[in-house]
Amino acid sequence: QVQLVESGGGWVQDGGSLRLSCEVSVALSTFNHIAWYRQAPGGQREFLARIRGSGDRNYADSVKGRFTISRDSTKRTVDLQMNNLKIEDTAVYYCYAHLSMAKDYWGQGTQVTVTS
Repeated sequence: QVQLVESGGGWVQDGGSLRLSCEVSVALSTFNHIAWYRQAPGGQREFLARIRGSGDRNYADSVKGRFTISRDSTKRTVDLQMNNLKIEDTAVYYCYAHLSMAKDYWGQGTQVTVTS
């Protein structure tokens, strides 16, 4: 019954901005936290940003000052605003929702390609 659907990916030039959205099929309050990850070609899945039920947020060092995670509980969405994108940001971006070790969920991913 839990479904996460990412959208907003695409092509953007180096230095540009993009906003990703994760639409969640159940109330955001269901989860302890919701996060964004990415996986670059040939790489491992990498944590980017997390927002907790309290509203507290934290970020990976690689995106601090450039990416912002936010939520809209009414729309049941968690967005990732990405500014000053770099070529190395090219990856598939995934939404992740955590309730417990036995209950965590991933979206299907959305491709972000940053070009020179």
